[in-house]
Amino acid sequence: MATIYTHISANNWKTFSLITFFLVFIIAVGWLFSWLLDAYWILILAIVISLVQAFTSYWWSDKIVLAMSGARPIEKKDNPTLYRIVENLSITAGLPLPKIYIMNETQPNAFATGRDKNHAVIAVTRGLLEKLDKPELEGVIAHELSHVGNRDILLATVVVVLVGVIALASQLFLRVSFFGGMGRRNSRDSGQLGLILLALGILAAILAPIAATIIQLSISRRREFLADASGALLTRYPEGLASALEKISRDPEPLRRVSNSTAHLYISSPFRGRERRSWFTRLFLTHPPAEERIKALRQMAGLH
Repeated sequence: MATIYTHISANNWKTFSLITFFLVFIIAVGWLFSWLLDAYWILILAIVISLVQAFTSYWWSDKIVLAMSGARPIEKKDNPTLYRIVENLSITAGLPLPKIYIMNETQPNAFATGRDKNHAVIAVTRGLLEKLDKPELEGVIAHELSHVGNRDILLATVVVVLVGVIALASQLFLRVSFFGGMGRRNSRDSGQLGLILLALGILAAILAPIAATIIQLSISRRREFLADASGALLTRYPEGLASALEKISRDPEPLRRVSNSTAHLYISSPFRGRERRSWFTRLFLTHPPAEERIKALRQMAGLH
């Protein structure tokens, strides 16, 4: 039977597996292209890129996410109410006080990031502070602190860097495919080699977005349900988070600084309207539908 402890163990394993997979994948692709082009500098470059990617994913991925989102740190004097909510819930959860960041966005939303509970960050939008009342805000903060306690944050944050590497690698493969044939221009089979490289590059460019989505989904949308339940237990008021999710999901404001690589971090999908499209589109969403999450929370509260 799945428990919070098996979930934490699974997150640790997934993080290690993803980073290892990318190390092997980038080196393998570098070897393939270096062999085809008879240019071993490509293999050396691939090894360097894979090592830098692994190091960056662990140590700096949270800083990359915060910079991408435009979040800015605050102190207690900047927003005493928010600070006290985070402080009180952190004490209740038995967690160190995370750093608090605010994004200058009108859409109500939030995310947690960091490599562990001692280096965690809670980031909320200005719209969240303006549009939610205190019990709803407490529900959102409790949800994000649950991600910290459940060790979701490192896995979710590392994925941002890895998805970005996929996008860059696909573009690199495509360019090498078009121009790399020059590496063996005197070879009799240069024409056939060029076709092989071109096919590999096009295949990489096509599969990259699909691979990125699959990796994001590998985090599992179940983590949102678990964080909802853990957050509701933390506040002892499931309706607070349920009401917050209703307001967040119905708010029409766009989130300006967001990309496909960071969307899975937020408490609710920052892309408005996608949840209501076809079943096929919903299959590839990084968040479960808000209606299902709200229903589960209200069942906890005995309202349904």
